[in-house]
Amino acid sequence: MAARAYWQGQIRLALVSIPVEIYAATKSGAQIAFHQIHQPSGKRVRYEKTVPGIGPVDPEDIVKGYELSKGDYVLLQPDEIEAVKLESKKTLELTQFVDASEIDVLYYERPYYVVPADDLAEEAFIVLREALRRTRKVGLGQLAMRGREYVVSLKPCGRGMVLETLRYADEVNRAQSYFRDIEDAKPDAELLDLAETLIEKKTAPFKPDSFHDRYVDALERLIEKKKKSKGRRIIEEEEEGTVARGSNVIDLMAALKKSVGSGTAASGSKPAAKKAPAKTPAKPASRKRA
Repeated sequence: MAARAYWQGQIRLALVSIPVEIYAATKSGAQIAFHQIHQPSGKRVRYEKTVPGIGPVDPEDIVKGYELSKGDYVLLQPDEIEAVKLESKKTLELTQFVDASEIDVLYYERPYYVVPADDLAEEAFIVLREALRRTRKVGLGQLAMRGREYVVSLKPCGRGMVLETLRYADEVNRAQSYFRDIEDAKPDAELLDLAETLIEKKTAPFKPDSFHDRYVDALERLIEKKKKSKGRRIIEEEEEGTVARGSNVIDLMAALKKSVGSGTAASGSKPAAKKAPAKTPAKPASRKRA
């Protein structure tokens, strides 16, 4: 079954309009789904939508409401909300272009694949894609999807393009609020060299499929053990070797030296080039007295 387009509309650049479709570029990974259970009976807990003094209500009798004051609401019907006019519901207008490096990673939210809607749209689509690639720019605009208007970026990706929703400025906490108490000091030169050596040792190409959710694995093992335990509590012991917090430079030095001297390099990494030892300057020849 073909994937269903998440959004259909057009990208507009000045007087040029390109019909496109966008598709989700990511999906949820493996996860363990838990239900809430009433322990004495072993039955699943259910939730009903109720109104005080009335009891359970039918889904078709529920509408959205905005609270003006306590107990006083403006009620909105689904068709009234759907009828809100926004040009960005069907058109992504590229209003600005920036270098990709100008957008802080904190603003990126979710990626989508962008493809031309039909054969007639391909030529203009390819022209825009290659223009972005050659100029090394990212297009910016706004797009309304699923009841919200997003700031989005657009960039080339292989034969297609990727659209990413961005967070608004008021959705990102200022880093300074969290980092201001960290001392603005230069680290010890030897400690820095050791840390750089350790990073070089563990540097390797990024392979996404080499990572997986180990927490899901651990939960699956726990569930399997619990099935065989006939209700007995199973508490796994915490792993030993947890490093305690501390600011002792001597301990940090020892830990870095031990880390550099032991263990293995990251998978697929090239051996780090050894730094040539610094040459000791030759002592000047002593002059003989006449």
